[in-house]
Amino acid sequence: MFVDQVKVYVKAGDGGNGMVAFRREKYVPNGGPAGGDGGKGANVVFEVEEGLRTLMDFRFNKHFKATRGEHGMSKGMHGKNSEDMIVKVPPGTVVTDAETGQVLADLVEHGQRAVVAKGGRGGRGNTRFATPANPAPELAEKGEPGDERDVILELKVLADVGLVGFPSVGKSTLLSVVSAAKPKIAEYHFTTITPNLGVVAVDDGRSFVMADLPGLIEGAHEGVGLGHQFLRHIERTRVILHVIDMSGMEGRDPYEDFVKINDELKLYNLRLTERPQIVVANKMDIPGAEENLEVFKEKLQEDIPVFPVSAVTRQGLRDVLYTTADLLETTPEFPMVHEEKEESRVLYKHEKEEAGFYITRDPAGTFIINGPKIERLFKMTDFTRDETVKRFARQMRSMGVDEALREKGAQHGDTIRILKYEFEFIE
Repeated sequence: MFVDQVKVYVKAGDGGNGMVAFRREKYVPNGGPAGGDGGKGANVVFEVEEGLRTLMDFRFNKHFKATRGEHGMSKGMHGKNSEDMIVKVPPGTVVTDAETGQVLADLVEHGQRAVVAKGGRGGRGNTRFATPANPAPELAEKGEPGDERDVILELKVLADVGLVGFPSVGKSTLLSVVSAAKPKIAEYHFTTITPNLGVVAVDDGRSFVMADLPGLIEGAHEGVGLGHQFLRHIERTRVILHVIDMSGMEGRDPYEDFVKINDELKLYNLRLTERPQIVVANKMDIPGAEENLEVFKEKLQEDIPVFPVSAVTRQGLRDVLYTTADLLETTPEFPMVHEEKEESRVLYKHEKEEAGFYITRDPAGTFIINGPKIERLFKMTDFTRDETVKRFARQMRSMGVDEALREKGAQHGDTIRILKYEFEFIE
């Protein structure tokens, strides 16, 4: 089974906790703070592995959780940073944030890497909080939480040339004849379910990668049939070989087939029309194909080369391969994400900094404080020590949380919740 789209969960490692420790050395009566910082949590990194061809490995393993950093130690020793978690993906993988739809990485070349989830920094030990006013602080931070997100992996076949056309026009047969690929070929009306790749060697020493892509039908741009699965793979090809059954043996009109397929490509992504196209008039060994070819050429208004071939007898294939190789030499690669070139200007605005939190109220009357900044501070606070609790209270006050709660109507004794923890509001 070919897997070309999968959703996975990634969680980077949390930072290690900072330590509260003091020097306990002989003849040093009042040893100062000696708690070390925690180590950095591991990133989750996706790396291209040339040998992989599908996303099959992700079908069964959909959770990737990196290790946290080592905790800080006494004598001011820093906790060890965790090594990045490397996840291997096949070339042609596009990584997208499942929630926002933002493209995080387009991984094409062998060895190319992208950090998909960033590890949290280590918490600071009490050595960092020593001041002349407080030379022996019992204060340390917990490690910062690592990023976590759901990502969608999409595999877009990396091929120079894509074979397109209705099911059963002879694309698989053509690929099997011109390359060493061995796609499944059936005598009945059968469509390839998965893309097949083959390396084609031309007589003059040139070579290119050809893909027999899943058969296309009307409505594919809306996801009908194999729809987007097919169109996703053709985005990376530089030259399109449009295979048409010129015999019309299944009762279809060759020119209508040509128009319908091109309409689907255009409706899916207008940029696909920029790719040079060659018409491969297949099954010319069948009676009636010559007459159909003449009619097809008369109807064809565009300046597209048409090559009469027979994949079975190999007639005309040499000319097709030479022309395709020539086109590849002059056709640039098409960028996957179209970026508009804009004049770069920097606009400075004086805007009020976001509060970093927002307050809601549940039906029971409890005030709920949410927001990435306040939640991050909360997770990095060690509530087993009075000094760190007081520090968190000062941080909330400086962020304006106390004032905002009063504006929302909070009174002495009301319940306040951050994440799963509840506190009492005290005036």
